[in-house]
Amino acid sequence: MSEQVAGPARLKVIVADDQAAVREPLAAVLGLAEDIEVVAAAADGGEVLAAVAAGPVDVVLMDLRMPVLDGIETTRRLTEEHPEVAVVVLTTFADDDSILGALGAGARGYLTKNAGRQDITRAIRAAGAGQSVLDREVQDRLLATARTKAAPAPGEAARQPLPDDLTPREREVLTLIGQGLSNRGIAERLFISEATVKTHINNLFAKAHIRDRADAVRRAIGAGLA
Repeated sequence: MSEQVAGPARLKVIVADDQAAVREPLAAVLGLAEDIEVVAAAADGGEVLAAVAAGPVDVVLMDLRMPVLDGIETTRRLTEEHPEVAVVVLTTFADDDSILGALGAGARGYLTKNAGRQDITRAIRAAGAGQSVLDREVQDRLLATARTKAAPAPGEAARQPLPDDLTPREREVLTLIGQGLSNRGIAERLFISEATVKTHINNLFAKAHIRDRADAVRRAIGAGLA
């Protein structure tokens, strides 16, 4: 008798939103994807933490404005207590405080509720693979904020030097990050794979001591690349 070969593991996802009219249809739609299994639907951060503790969970699709425990504090606790669980924010809010608060708490993705089903499933898959996905509106907002913060004070040097051992390709990737491109956008611009882009970014971040993508935008601007 031939052995059956198991298919790829499905991503176990929690959908968190305090509005049942949003939470339940979203959970049903995501559950249609072959590689996603919605294991719980939560109405607040407390329910999210309980569901994660019951596990296993790969990704939490997180609203920000929820009772009991909001999305940012819930994300912070997950990052500290369950770092293996990725958080993708899905919210109506795209202000600086919400974006920087969520990303600073450890969220790997940030989408607004204008995102379509394909955008949401793509972000969940990326988060499950350890990658980050930001809504275009969010990228633009981060870029604008970074440009403002990167503006030199009177008398301060306008350019921030980068390590001499960066390769031309790594500088090119940093330039495109500074322009707000996603990994996919960089791959398409340079005619390389997303995996290769991720390798260049990892090397770049290590060499230049860059913390995250927002920091990379600031460094690109400070170095005069964007």
